[in-house]
Amino acid sequence: MKTITRKTLLYKTGVEYGDFTINHVLGCSHGCLFPCYAFNMAKRFGNVKTYKDWLEPKLVSNALDLLDKEIPRYKNKIKSVQLCFTTDPFMNGYSEVSEMTIKIINKLNKNKIKAVTLTKGTIPESALKTEKYNEYGITLVSLSEDFRRQYEPFTSSYEERIACLRRMHEAGFKTWVSIEPYPTPNVIEQDLVAILNSVSFVDYIVFGRWNYNKVISSYKDRDMFFNISVKTVIDFCEGHKIKYHIKNGTVRSK
Repeated sequence: MKTITRKTLLYKTGVEYGDFTINHVLGCSHGCLFPCYAFNMAKRFGNVKTYKDWLEPKLVSNALDLLDKEIPRYKNKIKSVQLCFTTDPFMNGYSEVSEMTIKIINKLNKNKIKAVTLTKGTIPESALKTEKYNEYGITLVSLSEDFRRQYEPFTSSYEERIACLRRMHEAGFKTWVSIEPYPTPNVIEQDLVAILNSVSFVDYIVFGRWNYNKVISSYKDRDMFFNISVKTVIDFCEGHKIKYHIKNGTVRSK
């Protein structure tokens, strides 16, 4: 696997439900086509040139050394560290990424810092040996494998993601799901309640609309659709005693 070095790694994220974050890989083998905001930003700032470049991730080889320097500096300010917002911590086809992720989590835990992960890959069994206060999550916007193959072509199947998350839940970890970016009916007709039921065991759900796509923008009733979808999520979560977060801008009034 190709590698790069960086001057910094740990930073405060601007994501509304995040705290600090680490992105220890440049690129992502999962190749999501929503389009991928992280890829667009990396291309815009010249970090990658093409989609093919993005699909060939580069591991930050000095990640652990950087953390040794940065954790003492930020330790008293950190509530949690998210892995990751611009890449995937358990990337398919690259065991080196998952291995580095677990090493990072263990280093954070050694300093009594909680790690929060989010993946479209497969959570490895080695995660079961990390501290129980860590939180593990998956992205799940559909149950249709046809949809996944079209928009998330190289990710783990939805069934496999859910199974991994359930395994973490049953082992005593807090688990969560990001249902974002959620598609409108002109992209796919689906039952949101069925998706919610498939992960009704989780502790926390994040829900957000699909942006940055002309097909979504062309759907005339999208605001009403997302407003109704948000109510469905809230009603479900309150009924199942699940915490939830609705992303800013998902609900819009006329």
